[in-house]
Amino acid sequence: MARMSRLLCTVLFLGALVMVGLAIWEKLGNLIGYTLFRNTYTPGRLLEFSAVVVLFVIALQLGEIGRSLDRKGPS
Repeated sequence: MARMSRLLCTVLFLGALVMVGLAIWEKLGNLIGYTLFRNTYTPGRLLEFSAVVVLFVIALQLGEIGRSLDRKGPS
């Protein structure tokens, strides 16, 4: 379960980084008059999605840390 959690965190974090990259690319494209997503997703909306994903990754990591500390027991 811990391995799957780590893999999920990695995949989600990489997805968030890709969304940030797409937001930057879209903003640069908008500045010169082009668009990638045809008014579907604005760069700000992509950044919001990536922030939500990163928050989810942080929650998963904190849960993993908590389970790890529970296994070790009190010092």
